[in-house]
Amino acid sequence: MTATADAEAAANELTPLADYLGSVLRRLRALPPLDLDLTQAYGNVLAEDVVAPHSFPAFDQAAVDGYAARWEDLSGAGRVAGYRGSGPAGRTVRLNVVGDLGAASWRPVRLTPGSCFSVAAGAPLPIAADVVVPVEWTDQGMAAVEIFRTPKRGYGVRRAGEELPAGTVLARAGTYVTPALVAVFAATGIGHVVVRPSPRVVVVATGDELVEVGRGSQPGQVVDANSHALTAAAAEVGALAYRVGICDDDPEGLRGLLEDQTLRADLIITTGGTGTGPGDMVRRILSRREGGRAGPVAFTEVALYPGTALGFGTVGAEEVPVVCLPGEPGAALIGFEVLARPAINLLAGAEPVFRPSVRAHLLETITSPGGLREFRPAHVAERRGGGYTVQPLPGGPFTLSGLAEANGLMVLGERVTTAAAGSTVDVLLLDRRR
Repeated sequence: MTATADAEAAANELTPLADYLGSVLRRLRALPPLDLDLTQAYGNVLAEDVVAPHSFPAFDQAAVDGYAARWEDLSGAGRVAGYRGSGPAGRTVRLNVVGDLGAASWRPVRLTPGSCFSVAAGAPLPIAADVVVPVEWTDQGMAAVEIFRTPKRGYGVRRAGEELPAGTVLARAGTYVTPALVAVFAATGIGHVVVRPSPRVVVVATGDELVEVGRGSQPGQVVDANSHALTAAAAEVGALAYRVGICDDDPEGLRGLLEDQTLRADLIITTGGTGTGPGDMVRRILSRREGGRAGPVAFTEVALYPGTALGFGTVGAEEVPVVCLPGEPGAALIGFEVLARPAINLLAGAEPVFRPSVRAHLLETITSPGGLREFRPAHVAERRGGGYTVQPLPGGPFTLSGLAEANGLMVLGERVTTAAAGSTVDVLLLDRRR
């Protein structure tokens, strides 16, 4: 049997990624909802639809500074000689200014023929007013005003409920609360909303070889980049992320650490030790059968490149979910994108749980390992004529520099061994500001 055939045979024994993800995500449930004051709701996910109890605007109001009038009283005004601007010369209309209205005005007033009110933007409109003449189109008179030009009927007017009538669904369950949504909720009279809490995610790096950041690696030592990166990745999703540092390959120490963290975690992420080598203690400890029962975490060889070995299970009396990712930094970050990120979104109640994707034209011919679903760092760009192009970044999925530069992850299916330049591939869009 050739080396290629051996590789394909080994790949056929792996669990398809879609099947694995489905089996994991079906075991998770969104966190219980809670009622939050509007000022605390930002960044959380709505647990139920939000409906406007009141209209916005709440009353007819001026949209610009000017003069509120009846359009019938202005219908003869036109552009006059000496007035700056385009259009033919015409006659002016003179109206009596019977009062001033500001945003704090509250007494109802009514227009009579031949009169107007000076109004500020946001002020309530007088009864019978159906147009606001901008101050620039007038002589800005105080007792009486000369109007040089007639706006269209309804100009400068915002009617009650024009933007958001009462009963409008402002946002659906599963939507992240943004600053703009906070403004919409407040404007329609909402002071609190029901949301899912942000998941509390604890990140643990394991391995006797690990040392803290701030120094270079030496033989037998590896600087712990993973726990810092994964904590940042969890925070990017919207989780409350905590890094607890490095745990040595000590069975009792690891069990005790995980048990302690269940008190403050909705999800625990470990990195390192998921393989079957002599130093892979996480897999040995968490998958060990005790009393005839399987270990708390099941480790699965998944058809994923990079990093085929992933673990999932629960620990502690509260059965807190645990995601176990590889120790190689590139594989850990890809594993986070594939498994941990959707798990966090599901706990948060967010929809959809996966990143958005596009189809893009490949700019370079590449190869991919058969039988594995590869996630490769890439740069995706919009084309002028529409659609997208994607450029694989040098070094493949294991390089941290490629991941740092990527704004997308190119997805190559299990049956793809070669993707030719000009072909179309799927790309996950990474939510990163450039």
